[in-house]
Amino acid sequence: MATENLSDYKDIWVFAEQRQGKLMNVALELIGEGYNLSREIGADTKVCALLIGNNIDDLAKECFEYGADKVYLVQDPLLENYTTDAYTKVITDAIHEYKPEIVLYGATHIGRDLAPRVAARVDTGLTADCTHLNVKLGSYIEYAKENTTLNTDNLDPNDPDTGLKMTRPAFGGNLMATIICPRTRPQMSTVRPGVMSKRERVEGAVGEIENVNVKLTAADIRTELIRVVRETKEMVSLTDADIICSGGRGLGGPDGFKLIKEFADKVGGVVGSSRACVDSGWIDHSHQVGQTGTTVKPTIYFACGISGAIQHLAGMQNSDIIVAINKDPEAPIFEVADYGIVGDLYKVIPEIMERWDAE
Repeated sequence: MATENLSDYKDIWVFAEQRQGKLMNVALELIGEGYNLSREIGADTKVCALLIGNNIDDLAKECFEYGADKVYLVQDPLLENYTTDAYTKVITDAIHEYKPEIVLYGATHIGRDLAPRVAARVDTGLTADCTHLNVKLGSYIEYAKENTTLNTDNLDPNDPDTGLKMTRPAFGGNLMATIICPRTRPQMSTVRPGVMSKRERVEGAVGEIENVNVKLTAADIRTELIRVVRETKEMVSLTDADIICSGGRGLGGPDGFKLIKEFADKVGGVVGSSRACVDSGWIDHSHQVGQTGTTVKPTIYFACGISGAIQHLAGMQNSDIIVAINKDPEAPIFEVADYGIVGDLYKVIPEIMERWDAE
C-alpha cells in the first residue's frame, strides 16, 4: 500500500445519526466533543456533522446550534431508511473525497454496524466503545511512562501532534486502554452514548452546508426493507432520563421491580437494572445500566439493592447525584455515592416516596 500524506487530512467529522427525521442524543453529544477537540487541535480545524437520509435539510440547523461549523448533507431516496450497504458506500465515498482527519460515531446499534465496515473500506483502524478522547500528546506520554511495553523514544512532548488518543474499558472494565492510530487516516472511533456532554444550545447559530454528490444505485444495496414493525412494549430511554431508579439483586426477585416502577413513577424517572437482574430474567435487557448495557448520566441515580460491581459503576458513575440504598454498609456502591442509606430498601423507598410528596 502506498504511503499516504497524513497532512492531507483535516477536520473532525461526526456521524450525525438520525432516525425518522430526529437526531439521536449521542450525535449532539459527539458534536459537542468534536467542537472541544477541534479547538484543541487548532483554529483551522472544523467540527463537521455528516447528515445522511432524505428530506432532512432542517436537521442541519440543529447541528449548527449544538456546535457544528459545517454540515455535509447526503440525501437520496435510497437513504430514507438505514441500510448497511447504502450508508457504508456513501460515507466511504465522502471520506475518500473530503479526507477528514477524525471520524466519530455513536456506539448505537447503527454505529456499531456501520463504523467497522467503513474502517475496513478506507483501510484504517477503529477503536470501539470509547469513554474518553483527547488530542494532547503529553497526556499519552505520561500514560506511556507507566507502561514499559510502550516505546516513547520517537515522541516529542513539544511536537504539535494532533493524533487522537482513544480510551476505552478493557478486560471487563478492570483497566482502561488508550489506543492511537499513528499511521493511517482517518482516525475513527465509536463513543458510548451518555459519556460526553452536549454544548449549550445557541439558538440561531449558522454554518456552512456542503451538499454531497451521491453515487448510489439500488444495485449497491443487497437488502430490501419490506416494512418496519414497532414493538408495542414500553420503550425505555435511559440515556435521556433525568432520574433513574435502578434495582439490583438485593430486590430478591422479579416482583421487586414493581416497587422500583412505582418509585420511578413517583419521582418522574425511569426504571434501570443491574446486569445480575437481567441475567436472572427479572427484567428486560433494555433496562440494563452498565458496561454491557447502557451508559447513563442522569441528574439523580438511585441505586437500590445494587452492590456496585465495577461493570455497573462504569455505566453510571458520571451521574450528577448518586443515591445508594443497601443493607450492606460495606457495599462498593457507597464509595461512589453522594448519599448512602444503609437499610432495607423495602422500608426506605416507601419513606422516600412519602417525603417526596411532602417536599
